Amino acid sequence: MPFPGNKSLIQPKFRQVINKELCRRCKRCILSCGFGALKFENGVVGIAEKCVACHRCVNVCPEGAITIQFSELSYRPHSYWRPDIIEELYCQAETGGVVLASMGNEREFRSYFDHIVIDACQVTNPSIDPLREPMELRTFIGRKPDKIEVEKTHDNHYKLKTKLPRNVVLDTPIIFGGMSLGSISLQAQKALAMAAQRCGILMNSGEGGLHKELHPYAEHIIVQCASGRFGVNREYLERSAMIEIKIGQGAKPGIGGHLPGEKVTAPISETRMIPIGTDALSPAPHHDIYSIEDLRQLIFSLKEATRYEKPVCVKISAVHNVAAIASGITRAGADAIYIDGFRGGTGAAPKTVRDNVGIPIELALAAVDDQLRREGIRNQVSLIAAGGIRTAGDMIKAIGLGADAVAICTAALIALGCHMCQQCHTGNCSWGIATQRPELTRRLDPEWGAERLVNLVNAWSYELKEVLGLLGVNAVESFRGNRERLRGVGLNEVELRILGIKHAGE
Repeated sequence: MPFPGNKSLIQPKFRQVINKELCRRCKRCILSCGFGALKFENGVVGIAEKCVACHRCVNVCPEGAITIQFSELSYRPHSYWRPDIIEELYCQAETGGVVLASMGNEREFRSYFDHIVIDACQVTNPSIDPLREPMELRTFIGRKPDKIEVEKTHDNHYKLKTKLPRNVVLDTPIIFGGMSLGSISLQAQKALAMAAQRCGILMNSGEGGLHKELHPYAEHIIVQCASGRFGVNREYLERSAMIEIKIGQGAKPGIGGHLPGEKVTAPISETRMIPIGTDALSPAPHHDIYSIEDLRQLIFSLKEATRYEKPVCVKISAVHNVAAIASGITRAGADAIYIDGFRGGTGAAPKTVRDNVGIPIELALAAVDDQLRREGIRNQVSLIAAGGIRTAGDMIKAIGLGADAVAICTAALIALGCHMCQQCHTGNCSWGIATQRPELTRRLDPEWGAERLVNLVNAWSYELKEVLGLLGVNAVESFRGNRERLRGVGLNEVELRILGIKHAGE
């Protein structure tokens, strides 16, 4: 048998099936594919090795002549040495490098949201009709006082004596999580910012600075202070509703970020304050934070720089000692904690890290909420849950487990047209979302994207009202952390104990 030589052992995962009778050879599919997976040779021909199943060609074909199918390469059945593991070994044997991956963890771990059900009212405690009764979804993110004091004025009225810490207001308990300029396009960021403004919520700039075209939306933007300190200065901090110190990311706990130099174009260079074509490296640790005391110093430095007008949030990955970490962050003076579970998305991460490091947001959130309540400091910090929030049902259950609000990233990108081809790290996104190529980014109209995002937020908000009604409560605050209204199905005793819920039927 001859040696295969330079031929790759990695087989294509997808193939394009083109109906020659329907195809009218307009070549629109070839022009639309950001990966160069189609060519014209006496008709449109697919290049299976380059296809990532982004479905752009399917979407733009006026005749519906293209479908994408799995390339069915049969391996001998083996429950341990699965085809995906074999193909990953082929890749590393050929390249000698780390296998990169985008989006979130795709392994078949249990989704605890799918094993939690919600209690409902019927007779003794009647439900509420959300169509006819008001439902309060407004959420305040920030530190709350231990008690409220009032004093009587000279004209026999009362006024608040307690000085309240600065909070930000969300009209509904949803924010758009951090996705930096560079990891996604400016058009995608503008769509998120426009939608946040219209919905009365917030979007996160990510660690890539704040582009000047986003300045008009400053009152609805969270700016990030990551280890690389890209674009961070006083003006940047002032143009925000809240500041977030990024310590960790759910998709890659314990490691830093890397935006390749080829993605650092002139606009990104200006925004991040780095030279064009230079790799943007965020080291794993902040080199001024090696203890809770150091973190406290940074929190209050940021507050001082903004005259205590901006709440400060700390973003951490969901790991095994997350409850103790959250307790320390709260006592260090943070106004909010953003907890990112291991299902969180990313523009690029080592596949081994993405798929094997971290814990589910459901367990982390329940553990943190429980710990802070036991210590009597739960009111001192707001909790934002992220990392795998897919639907309104997930959002509602997260609130029941203790979240003040949820952050969505992947769900928001899907609303913008993302087809989960998981090739964000290549910069070739055919939908104009995770790319900086001008011929691709112009495909995403921010106004069109904002409208879709507003529809998504409004739909989730309506579903939240429906569930609050069936719970017999008329405000989201009445359900926050009320784990008595949640039940588990198919969970063992340890899982039920950590989640703090009873089994269904109890």
